[in-house]
Amino acid sequence: MSKDANIAVIHGETTPGFESVRDLFTKNMNRWEEEHAQLCVYHRGQKVVDLWGSKGAPSNFQPDSLVNVFSSGKSLEAIALAALIDKGLLEYEKPIASYWPEFSAQGKDSVTVADLMRHEAGLANFDFSIVADDLLPARIKANAVGKHIENHPQHFRDRDKTKREYHAMTRGWVANELFRRVDPDGRTIGEFVKQAISEPLNVEVAIGVSEEQFQRRVPITPMHPLKHILATFKPKLLGRKVFHNAAQLLSRLFILVRTLFRGSSKKWPPPIDGMTGIRLFNDKTLAMGETPSANTSASARGLAKVAAAMAAGGTLDGHTILTSSAWASLHASPVHSVMGGFLPCAFTQGGVAYFGPCHTQSSWLEHAFNRGREGFYGWMGLGGSLFQWHPEHEIGFAFVPTSLHMLDLMNERGKCYQDEVLRCVKQLKLSA
Repeated sequence: MSKDANIAVIHGETTPGFESVRDLFTKNMNRWEEEHAQLCVYHRGQKVVDLWGSKGAPSNFQPDSLVNVFSSGKSLEAIALAALIDKGLLEYEKPIASYWPEFSAQGKDSVTVADLMRHEAGLANFDFSIVADDLLPARIKANAVGKHIENHPQHFRDRDKTKREYHAMTRGWVANELFRRVDPDGRTIGEFVKQAISEPLNVEVAIGVSEEQFQRRVPITPMHPLKHILATFKPKLLGRKVFHNAAQLLSRLFILVRTLFRGSSKKWPPPIDGMTGIRLFNDKTLAMGETPSANTSASARGLAKVAAAMAAGGTLDGHTILTSSAWASLHASPVHSVMGGFLPCAFTQGGVAYFGPCHTQSSWLEHAFNRGREGFYGWMGLGGSLFQWHPEHEIGFAFVPTSLHMLDLMNERGKCYQDEVLRCVKQLKLSA
């Protein structure tokens, strides 16, 4: 292996028809600010892309190494709740309080499960910081987190314009409390994922890692925002290390900053006690606890296999994650709205985003968000990860990097792989 810190060494394979994906992965690993990354894709239930790479000195990074994929895990919490739908134990249009009576305090009695999953529950931020120890399964079951949520009021930035505001971490905490109260065995979402998804499918996906899994968990490395901004001014032909040029990035940041200044002046405490930056998620206690919306540890192989099952209607290799009716319910009723005052997006009642086709009248934000991943469902993680599936073309897709490009707000760096996979699949259909 090369000791040149600027040369990426790529491992793995692709099946015939997907060679261009490897070429693109190799090219991007070498030209962009990357440390380690995995890319895995299934098509019609078969693994067609299985790549991983590292840049620089010899590395222990493997295809089954675990990385925190942040909000990509939101789709797992959506699948978990859909499993309760499957058993007739939960309905999306019913109030959360009908399953968790104490939740009704402070005027939350009419908040439905679908409201929560569409980021419209008015609980995007908490007025308290959660202690990391309270996120361990035993403490969750002791209601250490739930008791605070029960008495928490709603808050909307501008309810007259939109109820949708990104529940970045809070959606998973609320969903976990709901899940454990409805699940017949009183499991947490992390326990469900282990028993009902990871073990049957033999995949590396965990919400709350074990001691052994933590040893295989590779730390994330966030790219400093100033370094990212400066990198955008370098022309692509001269080796720009990030996806966007300066004009593209600054236009995105302008929209975000303008939205923040127009929003509420309310000051919120950090979501987790002692949190001063994203590197806190490398902490062992936090990794072993459950923040379903932000601390799933997974490999691209694991996520892509789960996505393959979802692309196939809920079943893969004889194991059913969701029945066809629950799968349909999870994907039903996508509602288009503006999230956070700037991002147009569609969320189903079950809480997965639908990336729809762009039209001539679509805004440039909608093009950045959707074009290249049209037809996919799922979500994405802070700084780069993607966990999505495409039912029409039966694609299960996962991209898992350790280098977080924090200002790539819509994960366009990973979207280029989705775009190429779609091109390959369509070409295969034409040549069949």
